[in-house]
Amino acid sequence: MKILVGYKRVVDYNVRIQVKPDGSGVVTDGVKLSANPFDDIALEEALRLREKGIASEVVVVTIGPANAQAHIRNGLAMGANRAIHVVTEDAIQPLTAARAMLKLVDKEQPGIVILGKQAIDDDCNQTGQMLAALWDRPQATFASKIEISANVARVTREVDAGLETIEVDLPAVITTDLRLNEPRFIKLPDIMKAKSKPLETIAFADLGVESGDHLKTTRHEAPAKRSKGVMVKDVGELVAALRAKGLV
Repeated sequence: MKILVGYKRVVDYNVRIQVKPDGSGVVTDGVKLSANPFDDIALEEALRLREKGIASEVVVVTIGPANAQAHIRNGLAMGANRAIHVVTEDAIQPLTAARAMLKLVDKEQPGIVILGKQAIDDDCNQTGQMLAALWDRPQATFASKIEISANVARVTREVDAGLETIEVDLPAVITTDLRLNEPRFIKLPDIMKAKSKPLETIAFADLGVESGDHLKTTRHEAPAKRSKGVMVKDVGELVAALRAKGLV
């Protein structure tokens, strides 16, 4: 079985986001960029399935600019067998990403596609579901446990009411939640080995994907600064303050 893993590059989760002065976006120059945390979890799970003998090959896929290759090598250093880099300088919205992934699915014929449940830059949580619909295959989202038996995936999902376990026939799309696993630490020898692993580059235009980017961002604004708290003497004063603000 082959597993295809979406591996997006985002601003590192430890970085304090700054909005550009003209409001056209967020500052990325000189800012640390790294793998989307949910995608690291997706890759780790794919590698564990390979180590169990369930999968034979793990392929990471990145859609991004030409300078994203260092990020892709990080995925190879974690243990992926090879990588595919769909090169585009444009920001890609979820539907376009799903259509691009579908082209690669048709080409690679994976048994499972594993994606992070969402990316921390846009928080859309849409690409996995859209890919499953376009591919016309089952989906299991927000996975916190994955068990593969024959051609069936048994997936425990995190839902509002607690945990839900479902079974889906393979091939299928699975999206990962935070508690599924803890990604491994990359060692220096693995980084050196990654330099010789296959990395295929494909121009986005060559995929022949119809754009699904129907949303236009007109402006970015930083959240308003929080006002200072107010100390109250008792419950009555608290209720009065809330009434003055129209909250009760």
